[in-house]
Amino acid sequence: MAHNLATLNGKASMMYVGEAPWHRLGTRLDNPPTAADAIVAAGLDYAVTLTGMTTTDGTPVTNRRAVIRTDTRQVLGVVSPSYVPIQNRDCFTFLDEVVATGNLRYHTAGALGKGERVWLLAKLPGEIRVRGGTDVVDKYLLLSNSHDGSSALRVFFTPIRVVCQNTLSLAHRQGHGEGIAISHKGDLSAKVRHAREVLGLAHEVYADAEHKIDLLASHSPNAVELDAFFTALVPDPVDADPTRARNTRGELHRLFEEGTGQDIPEIRHTTWAAVNAVTELVDHHRSARGGNPLDRSRQRLQSAWFGQGATLKSRAWELALDLATAA
Repeated sequence: MAHNLATLNGKASMMYVGEAPWHRLGTRLDNPPTAADAIVAAGLDYAVTLTGMTTTDGTPVTNRRAVIRTDTRQVLGVVSPSYVPIQNRDCFTFLDEVVATGNLRYHTAGALGKGERVWLLAKLPGEIRVRGGTDVVDKYLLLSNSHDGSSALRVFFTPIRVVCQNTLSLAHRQGHGEGIAISHKGDLSAKVRHAREVLGLAHEVYADAEHKIDLLASHSPNAVELDAFFTALVPDPVDADPTRARNTRGELHRLFEEGTGQDIPEIRHTTWAAVNAVTELVDHHRSARGGNPLDRSRQRLQSAWFGQGATLKSRAWELALDLATAA
């Protein structure tokens, strides 16, 4: 699957509110939209349906179904008969009542590939000021759904550091209390109603995140600890040329010293700065496939939120907490 922003009639399937995001793609909206506004502006106002499959000689394939995008008739995936699609409108609209109260604001929405994965980023009120200083982290909720059977509908929390727009992964996507997952089976309406409860976790999750970020910003690793931290994240490969891994670790050391926002006094040379070296590499500098800068940015977005980059950032968060708490 091509992990880039989906397009329809030559336009990127994406919307944003306010200033253009780093990839400069999508439809700009001046005011915080409803879910319906976001879906239309982002080109997500399509439905998916299931259809039976046959072999080339016409024999029915009884244990599989094709997921079809109804507007383009593209096949988005092949799933089991028990799979129940969650339409884009159902993914997002359960958040409208929270938006109406002012406790959430839609920020960005889009689709990847042919539209097989959709996502919405929403901003929660309030902010984290690291150690009470000028390093600010905004609070976001990221919702993601797939139409190809590759993942559940997921809702999880994604803090974003304002000075550099680094997206932080608090923990691995599989559990750990930072969000919920809704499988594409059974009574989905009841499950989506249950998903509203995740918003009640916001205060608890971000209070815990603030405590842990302050802990990281209060600990300064020595040279040996810092090198071991980066080596654990990017080890030399077994029986292969270690040049790439060593170059990556060299870039991490550089970003630790010179990355965006790393000169802020209260966080300079701390374990929090080490985490941000990793997040800056993943979000903004890591090599990505693509014939032009925009294609590479699309690939980097997919990796940073849903792929290997997200896993690396989660691992960095966990190792950093181990390092700081062991001091």
